[in-house]
Amino acid sequence: MQAQTEIQKEEVQKNKQVNSEKTSLKQIFQMNFKNSSMIIALVFIMALFQILTEGILLKPLNITNLILQNSYILILAVGMVLVIIAGHIDLSVGSVAAFVGAISAILMVNHSVPTYLAVIISLVIGAAIGAWQGFWVAYVKIPAFIVTLAGMLIFRGLTTVILDGKSIAPFPDTFKEISAGFIPDITSNSSIHVLTIIIGILLSLLFAFLQVKNRKTQAKYQFDGELMGVFLFKTIGIIAVINAAAYILAAYEGIPNVLIILAVLIAAYTFITNKTTAGRYIYAVGGNEKAAQLSGIKTKKVTFMVFVNMGVLAALSGLIFAARLNAATPKAGNLFELDAIASSFIGGASAYGGIGTVPGAIIGGLVMGVMNNGMSIMGIGVDWQQAIKGLVLLAAVAFDIYNKNKAS
Repeated sequence: MQAQTEIQKEEVQKNKQVNSEKTSLKQIFQMNFKNSSMIIALVFIMALFQILTEGILLKPLNITNLILQNSYILILAVGMVLVIIAGHIDLSVGSVAAFVGAISAILMVNHSVPTYLAVIISLVIGAAIGAWQGFWVAYVKIPAFIVTLAGMLIFRGLTTVILDGKSIAPFPDTFKEISAGFIPDITSNSSIHVLTIIIGILLSLLFAFLQVKNRKTQAKYQFDGELMGVFLFKTIGIIAVINAAAYILAAYEGIPNVLIILAVLIAAYTFITNKTTAGRYIYAVGGNEKAAQLSGIKTKKVTFMVFVNMGVLAALSGLIFAARLNAATPKAGNLFELDAIASSFIGGASAYGGIGTVPGAIIGGLVMGVMNNGMSIMGIGVDWQQAIKGLVLLAAVAFDIYNKNKAS
């Protein structure tokens, strides 16, 4: 009888262990799916449009155009996600981009100011605009929606005034290279851009090194890490994507200059938000401003600096757009703010603040860009494109609210 009891206890213990392992695997799957859901969505959308466009989407020329067409929106998304994480919104970025583009045109085209000096002046003006709006939001406590809505009207009007309702063109060749240029190759007689292939390999090795180092750090401090199979699958998959992207770019003209600018911004702001005190402060202010203030964080200064940063990135976006268009026009930057906001929300930023990532905003921007590009290739009208993007944005925010309610 005692032996039977012992056997039953052992069976119960085994069942508990099996159930525990199943629960653990389920939790790991759910966590990885949640963290990678937008990447999966991006891959699915690209595969769908690759089929619908009969292979045109992933052609080297189209991929390069996709990067050039969306670079200025992605730059705005980097700044916008920080604003949203801090619990605010900025509706003026499109108008600020247009205004700064107009200023740069007047400096370079009308007054022959050197390119480097005109770019510096333009970025300083963007910072001043951000400081102006940040002051009203942070210190006067006027809601960001109202302040930036006023800014949208003010700077759109000023753009038309200083341009006198006309376009100014063309820009100097050195300025156009910012948006239209490519990094030179190490060889001149090759049908493929060799330097781009080498950069892809180096990035793969760097990524693999960082992943292994991070895993060892987790093991050292006894943190729960990914299963080895999941770790290898993700690492090998991302390395394959990096090299495939490098090959596609190398098959055309190589890496665009603007992609280098974008990559530096993504790396810098990802580091700031994840590894620095300033980044933690932004999340704290957006999560609970009163609690952050009680803990000693200078919440007003944090909010002010977030808007200054947004002004600088809006100015940079305006410069890149003007360089790509090779002209400053009164209608430049139209609806840029909506695309940047949509990119942030689709990429996982919370409408309540305190949640969001820079890579997420970039992925959200790529989702929007691929949809725009794919629908344009298919001949779908702009009206339907706007309607579909609106539905995607609504679905992304609804999904965020559903997850928040489920967690509570």
